Amino acid sequence: MKDGISLATARRIALAAQGFSDPRPAGQPDRRHLARVLARTGLLQIDSVSAVVRAHYMPLYSRLGPYPLALLDAAAAGRRRSLFEYWAHEASLLPVTTWPLLRWRMERAGRGEEMYAGLAKFGRERAAYVEEIFRIVAERGPVAASDLDGQKGKGGWWGWSDAKHAFEWLFWAGRITTSHRRGFERFYDLPERVLPAAVLDLPTPSPADAHRELLRIAARAHGIGTASCLRDYFRLSPADMKGRIEELVEEGELLPVRVEGWGKPAYLHRDARIPRKVAARALLAPFDPLVFERDRTERLFGFRYRIEIYTPAAKRQYGYYVLPFLLGERLAARVDLKADRPAGVLRIHAAYAEEGAPAGTAAQLLEELKLMQGWLGLGRLEVTPAGDLGPALADTAMS
Repeated sequence: MKDGISLATARRIALAAQGFSDPRPAGQPDRRHLARVLARTGLLQIDSVSAVVRAHYMPLYSRLGPYPLALLDAAAAGRRRSLFEYWAHEASLLPVTTWPLLRWRMERAGRGEEMYAGLAKFGRERAAYVEEIFRIVAERGPVAASDLDGQKGKGGWWGWSDAKHAFEWLFWAGRITTSHRRGFERFYDLPERVLPAAVLDLPTPSPADAHRELLRIAARAHGIGTASCLRDYFRLSPADMKGRIEELVEEGELLPVRVEGWGKPAYLHRDARIPRKVAARALLAPFDPLVFERDRTERLFGFRYRIEIYTPAAKRQYGYYVLPFLLGERLAARVDLKADRPAGVLRIHAAYAEEGAPAGTAAQLLEELKLMQGWLGLGRLEVTPAGDLGPALADTAMS
């Protein structure tokens, strides 16, 4: 194992791997910039909460600054698509070239394995109905679950209609995929009518080869991380991981290292960049790849982060939808935001500084919030002086 790496160096490696050491584009970001971000992150997690903006739009903004949302929409739909939806780190957008690497997961899902227990049970008990839905997609696609008469669900997977259960079972099994979305609603179609033929014609790797390649993607996206970090990125099981990291170490792609303060062995990707300094400034979605593995976030930045959407309001520590604020090489603050679109206001409900945050954190945060306000097309910013950083943020906004 190599000599120890300081925690500060590990942070710089992680930030560079996620694209935060790159300057934001001077002009409007385009498909090349999107491709560069996806080459670093490997995926964008999807989430339905839109308190500010849907989660999959945020990582591009955090790295590129204001960009047209249509850029990502176009990449995930139409004949020139470069992204598809599937289960990776939860529901995710992924480069189409990743499709063959996830066929093992689709095959297991087709056998009722490694999916929600209730959905697997539905697939077993309603197999004939699932096949009927598949025939409808084949004949009529693209189609949404709500297009079927009497198939309006109640919200949440527990409130899915029977048709939605069938669509999701088929989606997990890879027999159908997302053609496009209307709002947040999926329209499903057959993969051969959605994905490029060149991707569908790629050979199917063995599960072991696929797991090894997914770990490679995760290792590049991390720069440095523990085995549990790498496993979590694509939600691989311990059984699927067995022996894979050791193989990548043997090949020289991963280098075993010690990181200051980490109680577990770590692995450095051989191509990881180690910048001398990172001068980043970004608001991060709760599901940004830099922070979605909460233990890693705490080890790297000393930043304990939990999303409190499902916590009763009276018991929340920081707020409903709280975004970490990256300043330089540290997570310096967090801010509870709401995009009030009917009123045209970006509302800052509260802001909190981390211990040791730089003196100029409030001013830097305000600049980033103004940038976000413009990106979201909101007319004004409204700061509530709540939280230990809230008063300074409100005063800065008034000056």
